Amino acid sequence: MILFLAARPVVPRPVVPRPPGRPARARSAAPPAPAAPRHGGPRRPSPYRRLFALPGTRAFTAAGLLARLPMGMLGVSAVLMIATTRGSYALAGAVTATGLAATALAGPWTARLVDRHGQARAAVPATALAVLGSLSLLLCVHRGAPDWTLFASYAATATTPNLGGMSRARWAHLLRDDPAARHTADAFEQAADELCFLLGPVLATLLCTGLAPEAGTAVAAALLLTGTLLLAAQRGTEPPVAPRSAARTRSPLRLPGIPPLLLTFVCTGAVFGSTEVVTLAYADAHGIRAAGGALLALQAAGSAAAGLLYGLLRPAPGRATRRFRRCLTAMAALMPLPLLAAAAGGPAALAVALAVAGTATAPAMVTGMGLVRSRTPADRLNEGMTLAVTALLAGIAAGSAAGGRAVEHLSGPGLGYAVPAAAAALALCTSLRRPARTGRTQSSGP
Repeated sequence: MILFLAARPVVPRPVVPRPPGRPARARSAAPPAPAAPRHGGPRRPSPYRRLFALPGTRAFTAAGLLARLPMGMLGVSAVLMIATTRGSYALAGAVTATGLAATALAGPWTARLVDRHGQARAAVPATALAVLGSLSLLLCVHRGAPDWTLFASYAATATTPNLGGMSRARWAHLLRDDPAARHTADAFEQAADELCFLLGPVLATLLCTGLAPEAGTAVAAALLLTGTLLLAAQRGTEPPVAPRSAARTRSPLRLPGIPPLLLTFVCTGAVFGSTEVVTLAYADAHGIRAAGGALLALQAAGSAAAGLLYGLLRPAPGRATRRFRRCLTAMAALMPLPLLAAAAGGPAALAVALAVAGTATAPAMVTGMGLVRSRTPADRLNEGMTLAVTALLAGIAAGSAAGGRAVEHLSGPGLGYAVPAAAAALALCTSLRRPARTGRTQSSGP
C-alpha cells in the first residue's frame, strides 16, 4: 500500500478564487488527540490503604493496638515479678494458670455485656476492674502479702474484655456490605495480634529486668486502661447494639457449627503453646537461651507476613469452610518441619523451619475467625469471638503442659516438636466434621 501511494503522480489542486468581499475563513485547528492511557491504567490503591481511608478507622485501630499490647505483657510480667520477689517459678506458674482459668470463665460473660450494652458502656468498667486486679497483685507482691492474695488479685484481671474481638466487630459493622474488605480487615487484625504477642513479652522482660520487677505489670496496666479509654471514645465507629433475636436466649456454644469449630481452635492453641515451650527448652539445651525468644519471633514474623499477604487475596464467597480446611491442611503439612530440622540440623535450620511453619498459622486463624463471625448471630458476636479466644487460651495451656512433659520424658528436646505436629494434625481432623445446617446465622459471612 505504501509503495502504491508513493508511485502515484502528485497533481496540484487548482486554486479557486475567492469572491470579493468575502473574508477568508480561518481553518479551525484540529482538536488535540486524547492522551494515550498509561500501560495498565491507573494504579488502584492497595486493599489495606482502602481500609484505612475510611473515616475513623485509623483512630480506633491505633487505640486498639495500644490496648492489646498488654495482652502479651501481663502474663510474662506476673511470672517475672513473682519469681523474682518470691523465688518460686512454681508459685508464679500457679498464679498465672489461675488467672487463665478465671478468664475462661469470666470472658464470655464480659463479652455478653458488651453485646448487650455496647462497647463503651461495658468495656470501660470491665477494664477498670481488671486494672485494679493488676495493681492489687503488684502491691501484694511488693508488700509481701500471703500467697492467697496473689491468686485472688490475678483472678480479678479475668474481666479484661476481648479487645481484638471488639476491633473485629467494628470492622464487621463498617464493612458489612463488602465481604472482600472484611477478609482484608480480618487478616490485618490477625497480623496485629501476632505483633502484640511478639512485642509484649519482649517489652515486659526489658521492664522487669532493666527497671524493677513490678515495672512490667505497672506499665501493662497503664497501657490497658489508656488504650481502652481511647477506643471507647471512638463512638463514630462503634457498632450499635444489635436488636434481640430469636437466638438471643441461646449461647453460641449451642449454635450449630460452633462447638466443632471451637474444638479446632483448642487444637490450634495447642500448636502455639507447645511450640513455645519446646523452642525455649531446645535453645536452653543448646546453650543459646537468649536466642529462644528470637526463634519464636521468627515464627511470629512468618505468621504475620503470611497473614498480611493472605489479606490481599479475594476469596470466592460461600467457600469459607473449604478454605479453612485447606489452611489447616497446610498447617498440618508444615508443622513437622521443626521436628525434622531439630533432629537432622541445628539451630539455624530450626530457625528457618519455624519461620516457614509459621506461615500457615495466620491464614488458618483469619479464616477460622471469619467462620465464627458468620455462624454467630449479630447480638452475640463479641461473645462468639471471645469463646474462640477462650478456646485458644485453653489450647495454649494444654499445649504448654504437653510440650513440657514431652521435653522432660523424650530423649531430646527437639523431639518435643512432635507435639505441635500432632496438634496440627488433630486440628485438621476436627475440621473435617460437617457442621449441622442452621437457618439462622449472621448474614454477612466471610
